[in-house]
Amino acid sequence: MAYDVIKKLPSSDEIINQIPLSAAGYKTVVDNIKQIENILKGEDNRLLIIVGPCSAWPSDAVLEYAKRLAKLNEQVKHALKIVMRVYIQKPRTVKGWTGPINQPDPLLEADIGKGIIYSRELMVKVIEMGLPIADESLFTHNARGFQELLSWVAIGARSSEDQEHRIFASSLDCPVGMKNPTHGSLKIGVNGVVAAQNPHVIAFDGYEIKTHGNPYVHLVLRGGDGKPNYSVEHIAEANEHFIAGNVKNPSIIIDVSHDNCLVNGKKDYKSQPDIIFKVLDSLEDRPDLKPLVKGFMVESFIKEGNQAVKEGTPIDMTGLSITDPCLDWSSTEQLLLNLAKRVAS
Repeated sequence: MAYDVIKKLPSSDEIINQIPLSAAGYKTVVDNIKQIENILKGEDNRLLIIVGPCSAWPSDAVLEYAKRLAKLNEQVKHALKIVMRVYIQKPRTVKGWTGPINQPDPLLEADIGKGIIYSRELMVKVIEMGLPIADESLFTHNARGFQELLSWVAIGARSSEDQEHRIFASSLDCPVGMKNPTHGSLKIGVNGVVAAQNPHVIAFDGYEIKTHGNPYVHLVLRGGDGKPNYSVEHIAEANEHFIAGNVKNPSIIIDVSHDNCLVNGKKDYKSQPDIIFKVLDSLEDRPDLKPLVKGFMVESFIKEGNQAVKEGTPIDMTGLSITDPCLDWSSTEQLLLNLAKRVAS
């Protein structure tokens, strides 16, 4: 095969032992998973909010964001279930930085050994602050050491049609959000949900295994083909596919970034709060559809916008995204406070 061996990586057991999560931390993960499941089942009326940086870098800024979010969470937890994005893996349309798990310093060569340490340390620290965390599943073959830390997982738009990712989702013990594909098909998006809710037989680590199927896999609407898909009409269409596919716990999370916030082909990241309230308003007179929308996904960091990473150009290390543009902290705080008031009223 056409590859060169660079170095041997530490085993999952070695990395878990080197950077342990406390017993209290593991209990927090289990408790948060149960709460999210209850929201998806309709037994908890809070809105699920997946919020945080587009990519979890640099660590000091991510931890500062987590401290602020943990403090704010105390004010809104009666109405909102906050899950922080700690995205260590980044899918690319063609090529580019694939996240700190592969390249912990975007200006240096990839170093997965250092990326493993960076990523697990960061995740453990955020959990120990009391926050549940989320990541997007890109590299399914190296999940152990990270997967058990997550309370929610996304399968991205470029992966949701892939059989391996669907089977992986069917084996997980936590809720999984399956995004509609980049071309926007809701039917194919729901096909991914149906596939992941059912068991599969596969070869894994030298064994023939059967996955259990995950009843808490749900649909994430993120727009597609340069157009939004958060309208009542889109939600109604998704519901038709849920019914046809006999989907368990039918639920939708609306990602208010990506194609859902495109204006003339460019992301209007500042429109994310407006989109959330627009969706909520549109569902007020649709009691048949309102229960389906269980929450929202928001891209947010300390500073607004984003920056390019170029050799020879200084990088702002204080919380300015190096991937997708994000809301700033002040706007995020106001959004979550206003949203909590809306839900609680």
